[in-house]
Amino acid sequence: MTKSITKTPRYLALAVLDRVQRGAYSNLQLNSSLKKAQNDADRRLITNLVYGVLQHRLTLDYQIEPFVHQKLDDWVHALLLMSVYQYEYLDRIPDWAVTNEAIEIARVRGNAGIRRFVTGVLHAYLKRGPRDLQQISDPVKYWTIKESVPEWLVHELSNQYGNDQMKAVLTSINQPAKMSARVNTYRQFVAQAQIELAAEGVETAASKVAADGLVIKSGDLLHSKAFMNGDVTVQDESAMLAVEAMQLKGDEKVLDACAAPGGKTGQIATSLANHNGKVIALDIHPHKVQLIMRNMARLGLADVVEAQALDARKVGQEYEDESFDRILVDAPCSGIGLIRRKPEIRYDKTLADSKHLHEIQLEILRAVASKVKKGGIIVYSTCTILQQENDATVQAFLSEQSSFKLLKVKTKRAIKSDRQSDTLTILPSDYGSDGFFIACLQRVK
Repeated sequence: MTKSITKTPRYLALAVLDRVQRGAYSNLQLNSSLKKAQNDADRRLITNLVYGVLQHRLTLDYQIEPFVHQKLDDWVHALLLMSVYQYEYLDRIPDWAVTNEAIEIARVRGNAGIRRFVTGVLHAYLKRGPRDLQQISDPVKYWTIKESVPEWLVHELSNQYGNDQMKAVLTSINQPAKMSARVNTYRQFVAQAQIELAAEGVETAASKVAADGLVIKSGDLLHSKAFMNGDVTVQDESAMLAVEAMQLKGDEKVLDACAAPGGKTGQIATSLANHNGKVIALDIHPHKVQLIMRNMARLGLADVVEAQALDARKVGQEYEDESFDRILVDAPCSGIGLIRRKPEIRYDKTLADSKHLHEIQLEILRAVASKVKKGGIIVYSTCTILQQENDATVQAFLSEQSSFKLLKVKTKRAIKSDRQSDTLTILPSDYGSDGFFIACLQRVK
């Protein structure tokens, strides 16, 4: 029994959750665990359990709180959360099956005392049932518990976007993340890529957000020939808009100041490949520079890209003023727009982190400002929806730099073209894609 229980989806999912609670990245741990799964059904259940528990952690903690009066080992805590998640969110799994396997895992991984404790908590929970969230009178705490986000984030979203938008965003981030891909139009037309993928059993739909994007509806994209040959690459729909906003003609010299892992670098290179353009891709970490070039090789675009290990804040040490026609600053940010895809972000980030990142973002913009030619454009983008890292960073930059003006962001599908602002903010609730922000800063003198 011991040997078999350690290979079950619940045991493998628990191992991932345990490591994530101690600081590991969910996507890396999950990918490693999925390799140990015995079939596709097991892989789906492991993925569901990991992301489901991470997405609903505060809700699940609220539900087990009346039964836990002691500090728990991380893995025991994760086992209780995973069990309650299955009780409340997975209708097809009988409660008795969840309970029996949780008790067996507690026995195998722990000892008799832990087994008795887990047995007692789960039986007591099933006898009482879930607590009614409507009994929470404080509206901030209600949304914190209901959608499992920290109170500071509820406050920020409400203050910045209003209650209705806050509720829409928080409701949307616990929905399953869509997988999307960008067609490498240097090699393939979008329609041709769809036909090629369909022949391999990968069903797609054209993105309503990005011109070269596809939404994966079913099938195994990552093991398709189209992916391995570089005809398509994984990229979120919202993220593709930053390069669309650069208004590239093809012959430009472009700086991608914060490039790893290279998704936007490849998209820029696709636009330059047939017109003698060049993109310089920077990242502060040497191993990530190697990753960028591996990705460019897969896409057939290595000749268009020069990757370099350099902190974007030190770009003045390497490049003369007015060296570039376009600069992309896809800045380090809190990543709040990625919560649907990386659910642990909500627990790891703080308001102080966001304010600190605002300063780093400004430093990068200041550093690259003189490196763009007169008439050239700096596109500033983030994968957060917090305004202190977005519009506030842009306005702080413009208040210091009289040689720049703000252009209205334009995309190929005219996303939100009727908005009042020149900058573009995509909320997770808008299109079911990642939250994202884009600003276009043109140097005028």
